[in-house]
This record gives sequence, C-alpha cells and structure tokens, in this order.
Amino acid sequence: MRMTPSEAKKRERLVTSGNSAREQDGTAGRAADGGGRTDPATETFVTHRNLLFTVAYEMLGSAADAEDVLQETWLRWAGVDLATVRDQRAYLVRITTRQALNRLRTLGRRKESYVGSWLPEPLLTTPDVAEDVELADSVSMAMMLVLETLTPTERAVFVLREVFDLGYDEIAEAVDKSPAAVRQTAHRARAHVAARRPRGVVSLTESRDALAAFQRAVETGDLQGLLDVLAPDAVLLGDGGGIKQAVLRPVMGADKVARLMLGGMLKQAARLSLGPAQVNGYPALVVHLDGELDTVLALRFDDGLITGLYAVRNPEKLSHMSRETTLRR
Repeated sequence: MRMTPSEAKKRERLVTSGNSAREQDGTAGRAADGGGRTDPATETFVTHRNLLFTVAYEMLGSAADAEDVLQETWLRWAGVDLATVRDQRAYLVRITTRQALNRLRTLGRRKESYVGSWLPEPLLTTPDVAEDVELADSVSMAMMLVLETLTPTERAVFVLREVFDLGYDEIAEAVDKSPAAVRQTAHRARAHVAARRPRGVVSLTESRDALAAFQRAVETGDLQGLLDVLAPDAVLLGDGGGIKQAVLRPVMGADKVARLMLGGMLKQAARLSLGPAQVNGYPALVVHLDGELDTVLALRFDDGLITGLYAVRNPEKLSHMSRETTLRR
C-alpha cells in the first residue's frame, strides 16, 4: 500500500535525520501512524538506514551528499507498493545506489572547480567500526582516496561487491548492467584498487602507537622523532576548500612534510591543541584552534610507517565531527 504525499512528508524528517538521537531515546524502528500502528515502510527504512548511509558515503566520500541521497531514496521508497517487493533490503540498496550514481556524476563536476586538493569528508565513527576490520578498511581516508580513482560505475560495483558482498545479479540491477558486464567491471576495479591500497596490515594497536609517537614529535618540535615515523616518500594533502588556508598541492617527502608540520605548529603553538579521535574507523588527530575544531588529520600507514597525511580544514566538511556516526554493512 502506497503512502499519500502528505504521509510521506510527515515521516521524511524522522527517517532521513541522523541516527544518534533516535538510538539514544529508543525510537528507532517504532515509527507509527496517528492510530499507533507501526508503518512498515518507515520501519524498514529506519532499520536499514545506517547500511544505506554507508553505501552512499562509500560511493560519494561526502556525508552531506550521502544524507541527500538518503532523502531521495526515502521519497522513492515511500511511493513503492511493498506487496510487490520480494527483498526490501536489496530494493533499498538498489534505490540508494542509483541515486548515489547520479549524485556522483554531479559531484565529479564540482570537484573539477574545487580549490586545491579534494579530500573525503571525515566521520567521527563509533568504536564498533574499528572492530570490523573490513568495514574500517573500506571507509578509511586512504581507501576512500583510492576509490576516487575509479569510474562511478566501477566504484559502485566495487563497493557493493567487496564491502557489502552483494551478488552479481543484484549489483547488475542496481547499476543497470548485465551480470556478465558487472563481473568484468568488478575484476577491473579489484585489480585497480589492489595496486593502490595500503601495503601490509597495521593493527589498531600499532596505528595508535604510531599516532601517539607522531603527536609527541609534533607537540615537542622533535624533527627526528617525526622523521622516524614518516616513510621517506610520505605525502601531505590539505583541503581548505578555498575557505581555510591549506597546501594547494601535495607536499612530497618526509623532510618537507615534517618541517611544514613543525613550522605550522610553532607559529600557533599557544593557540593549538591536538587530541586523538576515531575517524573513519582509524586513529586520527583533531586540531583545535582557540578551542574550536580547526583540522582533522587522518593518516595512511604502509608497512608500519606513515605514508599519507590528509589534513581536512574546510569547515563545510567538519560537521560530522561533532557526533559519532554509526556505519553498517
């Protein structure tokens, strides 16, 4: 049974808002109509909301755009006759994927005129994300940047197959390709990612230890200590979005990166504070300037050393650092 437009709008705010408040007050999954009856469409959407957000975010690298995709998904879902849907989860993932693909192509045009490097929007993630090694790896800043090098269709196929383990037939329906074409795309995307993903597995403990050593070196101005945790070919990327000052081009080489980091800290030492946080499933540093969030610094580890530093300063990308985001697969 389809909802009327007014009923759909009434539930839109509930199902497309962030999940933190609903989980705290226990209302998730209990949306009801005026007579107290549970609405199946709303309940199903709320049940799978975290999964759908994760799909959209991994495809887009933007939490704000992922939220917009969820809103578009909900509006389409609200008009579906549920009696005709065999697998509601798969149907919702299919809608989300199609909307994310449309958004991804638009986002690509925006990136072309972006000032400086474009980095994924960082998320303050819940502890359970780090416990799911495959999920944490898939949403890490390093992997999200690797996904940026895929075509939109390759990215959708890779995410749905490798992260969410969907069958080729399901993916084919979502991306409007034949199963055979999807298999070929998956093979191509898998090889592309494998050649660019971080080398070697770094445990959560090892990454925390490396982050702590990095923080100590930066806070104490210890150049050698910083060089000890940086790989010789370390690269620093900065994203200020033309709003905040940031490096416009990649800074390459451990010595250049270390001296730039220490120089920036010394200039603002009295006003800056650094602290650890769980960002996109991995330990990262958050930098506060005069008590206000200024920068999120995520790191990439290869063979135990820091090879990538991703400094997000664009304030429009820091809104999801004020609350934890729950991700699911």
